[in-house]
Amino acid sequence: MLDLACGSGRHVRWFRHRGHPVCAVDRDVAAVRELAAGDAGIEVLAADLEGADWPLGDRTFAAVVVTNYLWRPLLPRIVAAVATSGVLLYETFAVGNEQYGRPRNPEFLLREEELLAAVHGQLEVIAYQHGPDGEPATAVRQRIAARRS
Repeated sequence: MLDLACGSGRHVRWFRHRGHPVCAVDRDVAAVRELAAGDAGIEVLAADLEGADWPLGDRTFAAVVVTNYLWRPLLPRIVAAVATSGVLLYETFAVGNEQYGRPRNPEFLLREEELLAAVHGQLEVIAYQHGPDGEPATAVRQRIAARRS
């Protein structure tokens, strides 16, 4: 499993607790280094995802998870990192979130159906959502779950 822009490691913990090997990638990996100490099932890679080369080469993963992160130039790499029979779970803020708070910059907000376009012809869409999140709404998000046949 690849947790891209893993932050504090919420998904690293969840997947590892269920026995899955995990590759955690982020610019700042201090929080996940502690999780990996003594656990050969957690690989930690410190990488500048926006200013350096893709750190994973041609590696593929049974699951790729991305939350609250958007760097459009990486979308093709992220989709390519999904192994055969693997899944992509991607969720982040979308256009319309400006009315609720940050991020407000359109560069960090997915456009309508942008994740659908990113996986088109490569992954089978299992579920997709775009719209207000929460009751009452506190954000606008876009989510996709997609699988490679």
